[in-house]
Amino acid sequence: MILKTTTADATIIKDSSFQSLSEDAMWEAVQSRDPRFYSTFVYAVKSSKIFCRPTCASRKPARNGVLFFSRTSDAASAGYRACLRCKPEESTKSLNGHAIERVCTFIEENYNSRISLSLLAGIAGQSQFHFHRSFRKATGVTPKEYVEAVRLKHLKNALRNGESTVRSTYRAGHNSSGWLYSGQAKLGMSPLEYKTGGEGVEIHYQVSNCTLGKLLVAGTEKGICFVCLGDSDQELLVHLENEYPNAEISRETSASDLNFWISRILNYLDGKTQLEKQNLPIDVAATAFQMSVWKELQNIPYGTTLSYNEVARKIGNPKAYRAVANACGANRVPLVIPCHRVVRKNGDIGGYRWGVDRKKKLLSMEAESK
Repeated sequence: MILKTTTADATIIKDSSFQSLSEDAMWEAVQSRDPRFYSTFVYAVKSSKIFCRPTCASRKPARNGVLFFSRTSDAASAGYRACLRCKPEESTKSLNGHAIERVCTFIEENYNSRISLSLLAGIAGQSQFHFHRSFRKATGVTPKEYVEAVRLKHLKNALRNGESTVRSTYRAGHNSSGWLYSGQAKLGMSPLEYKTGGEGVEIHYQVSNCTLGKLLVAGTEKGICFVCLGDSDQELLVHLENEYPNAEISRETSASDLNFWISRILNYLDGKTQLEKQNLPIDVAATAFQMSVWKELQNIPYGTTLSYNEVARKIGNPKAYRAVANACGANRVPLVIPCHRVVRKNGDIGGYRWGVDRKKKLLSMEAESK
C-alpha cells in the first residue's frame, strides 16, 4: 500500500516496491518524463485542475503550480480531473503480465521524443532480447515498427490539417523527411502527394481474365497499390478510381514490373504457385493495427484458415475481432495479403469484398493444390 507522509522538507511517497521519493525527485521525473515512474505517482496542475502521469507529453506547468499524489483516487478526491491524453485512471497492471501495454502507452505519449530499444525494455523491466521477442509476439510488429507507425499516424494527421511537410515531420519526432524514404516507403507516396489525396501520383494498371472473372492489378513505381476482382473492365476501373480519386491513372500496355506482378498472381489463381513466396512489393499505407493484422494474415499457411477471433488473439488483442474484420475489409491488395483466409468463429465463410463465391473458390483452390 502506498502511504503519503509529510516532513519539514518535502512530501514523501513510500511503497514497498519503489524507492522513496522527495518532491524534488518527482518534479525532476516529470520534467524528464522518466518512464521508470510511469505508475509511481501522479501530478496535478492547479490552474487546469487536471492530473497526469509523470510521463505525460502535455506541456509542463510551473513548479509552484503542481501537487503530487500517490493515488489517482486522492487526486480525484481533491477535485482534479484525469488527463485525457495519458489517462492516469486506467488500470496499471503488473509489469510481468502487462508490460507491453505500458510500453505502447509510453510510445503513444512520447512518439516525438528519442525512443531506444533499451529505454522501452527498461519500462517493461525486461532484457532487450526478451522484450523485443515478447513485444513482437504480442503486437505482430517490432518495437521500431510500432514507433514508426505511431509517428506516421501523427504525421498523416498533421498533413491533413494543413501543416507543412517540415513541421509535420518535426512533430513526428524526426529532424528531416529522409526517414520517409529509408527502406520501404512509409506513406506509399511523398508527404505532399499524400496531403493532396494522391494528386500527381502515377498509377498504372492492367485488367486480365482469370479463373474468378476479371482481375485488375495496379501499381506505382514502388509496388502494387491495388488489386480487385470483378466481372467487367469498367467495373474494376471504377473501384480503382474510387480508391485513388486524384491520382494520374493509365492503362499499361508495355512490358513492365506490372506485367511480372500480374503473371505471378495469375499463376497463383491457377493453383501453380503460392503467392506469399513471391515477395511481391506492396505500396500501401496502413495504421499500426492494420499492419499487425495484415502481417498475421500473411503468416496463415497456404490452404488453411483462421477465425477473426484467432487472428485477434495472435496479435495480442483478443477482444478486437471486429477491428480485425475491419482491417481485412480495408485491405487494398487482396490475394497478395490473403484476407480470404479469415472466416467466422463458427466456421461460416464470412464476407468478402469481391464476393463470397470468389472467396469459396479461392479457399477450395488452395485446399486442392497445397
